[in-house]
Amino acid sequence: MTGLGATATTDVLVVGAGLAGLHTATLLARRGHDVVLAERRASPASAVRTTGIFVRKTLDDFPLPPDCLGPPIRRVLLYPPNRRRPVALVSDRDEYRVGDMGPLYTRAAADAAAAGVRIALGTRYTGRDGGTFHLAGRDGTTAVRARFLVGADGARSRVAQDLGLDRNDRLLVGAEEVFALSGSGAEPPTFHCVLDPSHAPGYLAWVVNDGRHAHVGVAGYADRFPDGLRRTMERFSASAPGLPGVTRPQAVERRGGPIPVGGVLRRISCPDGLLVGDAAGAVSPLTAGGLDPCLRLSEHAATVLDTALRTADRQALHAYDGAALRTAFRGRLTLRRALSHLRTPTATAAAFPLLRTPLGHAVATRVLFGDRSFPSAVGG
Repeated sequence: MTGLGATATTDVLVVGAGLAGLHTATLLARRGHDVVLAERRASPASAVRTTGIFVRKTLDDFPLPPDCLGPPIRRVLLYPPNRRRPVALVSDRDEYRVGDMGPLYTRAAADAAAAGVRIALGTRYTGRDGGTFHLAGRDGTTAVRARFLVGADGARSRVAQDLGLDRNDRLLVGAEEVFALSGSGAEPPTFHCVLDPSHAPGYLAWVVNDGRHAHVGVAGYADRFPDGLRRTMERFSASAPGLPGVTRPQAVERRGGPIPVGGVLRRISCPDGLLVGDAAGAVSPLTAGGLDPCLRLSEHAATVLDTALRTADRQALHAYDGAALRTAFRGRLTLRRALSHLRTPTATAAAFPLLRTPLGHAVATRVLFGDRSFPSAVGG
């Protein structure tokens, strides 16, 4: 959106224009700070990776544009490997909505620009030299002098490496196809979850059918896919549940990428900058949901950076402490380890009857419909 020239000076350089980077940049600009945001893609709406599933807490607490959201979903079906007798969970509240992520990113980028953020698209972050950060774009290179650097550059963050911060080492990989649907369908909007290690080793395969779009995907540990991720995706997509009587058109979008599931990293800040979103590991270890954490952690990051900028005290970034936040993830990390040990369909099927008990049903309901969200800055 803007050309930076050979040199530039700013308060904060944000690398990455996903929701985390855009939200952090916008909040800082609205507080009066000069912000440059560099994004390697030519458009924020291209090469979308996330499934775009927003949970109720996010929908309640953040003003997302309604026209970028699909119909509300209250129904979840959990399938064993043989896909017989799924466990049904139905809420009396709207629990999920799937975002149309391309338009949503475009809207967020427009909001950032309106707040005063200088957005450089088609521009890669290439490294640092002290307080100077180097960018490479279509019009050449730019040396940016910034007081602080924010890494919003994904699960394998280059910024984390350059700042000497922690990097994600527990990753799933996922792939998804999105289909546009016509007609309202025979069933209410439903989130179908298939627990089958032959399709999704250590995680799950899914179909989200909200009547407008169907999102069909798989995710798991990269080294455990028996036929590789692409072939596994093809097998699951050919027989995925939740699409009765649907004549499937060509996929309108294909997505994929790494998903950090090790919880928030311990060292996510230093006196020179900090990490947000996937770069900080701000993803639920259990559900792999990252949209709510990225928005909440970005608000904390913007508050800490605002304090540091106004007081000229770099040590203020010590308040952005991943180790303190990790304490709230102990239970989810334990469940993540348990799920990772279900390596065969037989083992998964043997564990599945627990979900049919009152206790198992209650636990599943709490996980999928619970009120807990990403922990606050004090670990609550």
